[in-house]
Amino acid sequence: MPALTNTKSIDCASDPYTWEGLTGWKSYRTLRPFRGMYWDVRRRAPWYWSDIRDGLNYRTFVGTVRIFFINLLPAIAFQLDMTRGTHGYFGINEALFSSALAALVFSTMSCQPLTVVGITGFISLFNYTVYAITEQCGIVELYPQFIAWVSIWAAATHWLTAICNWCDYMRYITDFSSNAFGFYVGVIYMVKGFQEMTALYVESTPEAGLMGAIIAICYFLSIILLESVASTICFTPGIRKFLSDYAYVIATIWWTSLSHFPSHIYDSGILRVPYTPAFYPTIDRRPWLVDFWTLPVKWVFVALPIGILLTLLFYYDHNLSSLTAQAKQFPLKKLAGLHWDFFLLGCTCFIGGIVRIPLPNGLVPQALVYTDSLTEYKDTLHKSKEQDIEPASDKCVHHNRKVVCATLVREQRISHFLMALALIGFMTGPLLDVLHTIPRALFAGVFWAVGWSGLVAMNSTQNLCFLLSERKYADPADPQLGVSKGGILYYVFYQMLGVGFSLGVSFTRAAIGFPVIIISLIPLRWILLPRIFTEHELLVLDAPTADAGVVLASMGGRPTLPEVRMMEEKRSQQDGNGEMGEGSGSGSSSENAQGMRSRDGFKDEGEKELERERSEEQTRLGVPSTLRTGHG
Repeated sequence: MPALTNTKSIDCASDPYTWEGLTGWKSYRTLRPFRGMYWDVRRRAPWYWSDIRDGLNYRTFVGTVRIFFINLLPAIAFQLDMTRGTHGYFGINEALFSSALAALVFSTMSCQPLTVVGITGFISLFNYTVYAITEQCGIVELYPQFIAWVSIWAAATHWLTAICNWCDYMRYITDFSSNAFGFYVGVIYMVKGFQEMTALYVESTPEAGLMGAIIAICYFLSIILLESVASTICFTPGIRKFLSDYAYVIATIWWTSLSHFPSHIYDSGILRVPYTPAFYPTIDRRPWLVDFWTLPVKWVFVALPIGILLTLLFYYDHNLSSLTAQAKQFPLKKLAGLHWDFFLLGCTCFIGGIVRIPLPNGLVPQALVYTDSLTEYKDTLHKSKEQDIEPASDKCVHHNRKVVCATLVREQRISHFLMALALIGFMTGPLLDVLHTIPRALFAGVFWAVGWSGLVAMNSTQNLCFLLSERKYADPADPQLGVSKGGILYYVFYQMLGVGFSLGVSFTRAAIGFPVIIISLIPLRWILLPRIFTEHELLVLDAPTADAGVVLASMGGRPTLPEVRMMEEKRSQQDGNGEMGEGSGSGSSSENAQGMRSRDGFKDEGEKELERERSEEQTRLGVPSTLRTGHG
């Protein structure tokens, strides 16, 4: 995802939450329980009422509509997937209840209300994999109690993680692992779209399946077209912004309406969203509460390791979603609180497990879109002149170019809260009837639109496109020109290795273990890659995912990258005096604490020059076109 122009950054060096300079037992996170949660709440509490006041504007309305549709549509799509995988255990009301619970909790009690929480593809995969395991073990009738205990154990380990300040370790995640994870998410979304289309052919007539495929493909192309309008100079800025902001709304209403017109599509009898009674669970009006206390003790402890695996998944997925929503490219002013928010996620896990709903989690693809929808952008005209050097020419050609700058983010809780109320409203009879009018094929298009926008935004995709392009036509200011094609390909190979292993296990009974593969990419990046690539190559190809001051304050500051530390140690050894220079990343004295936390005192000239070039380039270009946000 190309960077936006950010006019103001927040320095985390002055934040009191730090572990630098501490010695003895005080330097161990686990022995200082609740410290991260305490500072998260204390840091964010003064902003609470402004979170409400700042929601009284037009951007809030846009954010509400946009996040409602990009939350509701994938939630129903994944619910349809879970219905097939669990023989109808999860239905429409369960999906709405789960999304509404998460939105209500995080809009009112979280430190960062910009984090979007709902049903993800991973919890869908997780639920029906556990269902298949219970079938194989011959205890499928105990699935409700078993998955409830998985959720209870997951809630307990969530709380332990937050209390022991372990969310700090998210600062070690770089684009290497986060983009590999994002690429994997995009592929899963695309595959789910094709699986939904296959199911339509199996469950209906060939004619209905064909008409459904037409709707899905047209819906997908409509979303891509409408969101890309903002990157053009067509129409006026207001119209471009309107079409981009309401792309999902326009496409959903248009293709749903078209499917009801008297035509071959309507006559084919295409499948639509199933109808369920208002506010009741999907199956036989069963009670919402699970009698989890009736599960035999043996299976209670069998659920423990599965709950831990679920915590590993949510630890990475939810926190990455939070980091994405608060990326440095957005001019944010209000501070984050990862520890407190992860504790809240444990609470929703506990509630969700005992009331038979899919566990909500941070939505990575939607996180960037939501913050983007709350961002005020300004189109500015940049004039330049060009003179040919080869072949030589004395004439100058004048160019006008649109540059888009992000000026302000409406950081507030109102839109998230309104989405919660809207989701609860859709559990009523009349609005469930409205959902019933939507063709199921449309959700295949939803999968493709979200998956495709995620794939094209990943640096692995952009690196591959760079490799396929002719270098003589590349911009001389592009830092990638300083890295060999072999080096870029080797870097992408390691990313795709993690993606390949994750995909390999995702469609087997071992799917519940794929979080281990994703987590393992972090030590791979910090231990192995600095010994394969040079410092310059990694500074060009990779960067910390947690790069915004508003986030780093909640994680104890930015760590020193291992390749930078290794090069500084080598330079110090070459001096012959055995002393570490000013840039050493190994110092822990109190006088160096501020430099350690801000990283400014640890950047060599090459790193500073590269950052300076990137800053100048992003200021010159503004916001480049991207399908993921629709702005450009």
